[in-house]
Amino acid sequence: MSSTASKEKKSPIRFIILGVVLIAGGYFGYQKIQFALNHETTDNAQVETQITPVLPRVSGYVKNILIKDYDSVKNGQLLLELDDAELQTQLAEQEADLTQAEADVQNAKAALNNAMVSLKINKGNISLSDLRVKKSSDDLKRDENLFADQAITKKQLEDSRFNYQTAQQQFSNSQTDLTAAESRIAVLETAVRKTVAALDVKKARIEQTKLKLGYTRIYAPQAGKIGKKTVSEGQYIQAGTPLFSIVNDTTYWIVANFKETQIRKFYPGMPVSIELDAYPDLHLTGRIESLSEATGARFALLPPDNASGNFVKVTQRVPVKIAINDIEKYRSILRAGLSTAIVISTK
Repeated sequence: MSSTASKEKKSPIRFIILGVVLIAGGYFGYQKIQFALNHETTDNAQVETQITPVLPRVSGYVKNILIKDYDSVKNGQLLLELDDAELQTQLAEQEADLTQAEADVQNAKAALNNAMVSLKINKGNISLSDLRVKKSSDDLKRDENLFADQAITKKQLEDSRFNYQTAQQQFSNSQTDLTAAESRIAVLETAVRKTVAALDVKKARIEQTKLKLGYTRIYAPQAGKIGKKTVSEGQYIQAGTPLFSIVNDTTYWIVANFKETQIRKFYPGMPVSIELDAYPDLHLTGRIESLSEATGARFALLPPDNASGNFVKVTQRVPVKIAINDIEKYRSILRAGLSTAIVISTK
């Protein structure tokens, strides 16, 4: 019995097994170390694409929705209509105001034209009055000489003097009328400019209303797929309120957030291995397209400020944009936001 136990103790099998385990462990450990030394990895990465929010440019009640959740749409496709009855009424009122403003412009121009005619008449009256003053002055001088020779009566002399004074007063009145006519023309010219400006304002308002009417029809800003819509028919929406988003389903890329200690050997064009969490048996390849000029924390709403005195050193992460090779082959399975694992060889 003791002899059998002694043989078992001296049996080399367990030493062989232990040696194999140690060798295997050493081999796999070496492989792991070599992999870690020659590769950079991260699982802080996700598929990205362009997501465009659809927002109304005017407020109003939703009259018609022409799409459903997750529908595919084309660029420029009509998606939604707002009730435009109020804007149509406003446009009709503004067009009536425009007609009235055009009539005001015509009236102002006619008044100015009449004043111009009156100005010509006033200038003619001044010339005529000037001739009368000269004639009455000559008559007065002649009658004064005749009266001195006692050839005419005193009454005739006084009549001549009266005619001369009357002509002078008429000449003065004509000059006053001319000044008034010139001032009236200045006023009427200002009135014409004012009515023309008012007409332009009304035209601009009509164009603005027509623009708003166009905004009641909302079109797709890009091709893609509709996300979940948050609007229903009959709902009142404010201008600028997000209604839904359009996900671009033709272009995808990956943003991987590597630690700042991992990117020292990265450069654009570097090959990348990609594994999707949703499809673990599918292995994709890609290449580094660009590296962000700032860490992810810099884009936060409240970025950390180490100068505040409350400083705790944290390893920062730098976003790296990765283009996917053979994107056409995998487009049908890619979704924005899918988690991925990234491996980059640095040898």
